Amino acid sequence: MSSAPRPKSRDLGAALSGLVLGGSVLFLLVLTIVWLTNRHFEGKEAAEKSAAQPPGAAAPPAAAVPPGGAPTVAAPTAH
Repeated sequence: MSSAPRPKSRDLGAALSGLVLGGSVLFLLVLTIVWLTNRHFEGKEAAEKSAAQPPGAAAPPAAAVPPGGAPTVAAPTAH
């Protein structure tokens, strides 16, 4: 059984274009799904927080953050 040499394909440009375009479309699709999911759960989380607090209840105080950035944490002391 003899096999004839295959002709070289000249569609490398089309293949690369399809690869880039397909990858871009998949990336945008995943990004959109993540964005929509985050938006959906932000609404649920806000609704649960407002339902958990009785009307007129004050919100808990925010943690103090120094002007430099991250809050400082005290080192544990030996007993």
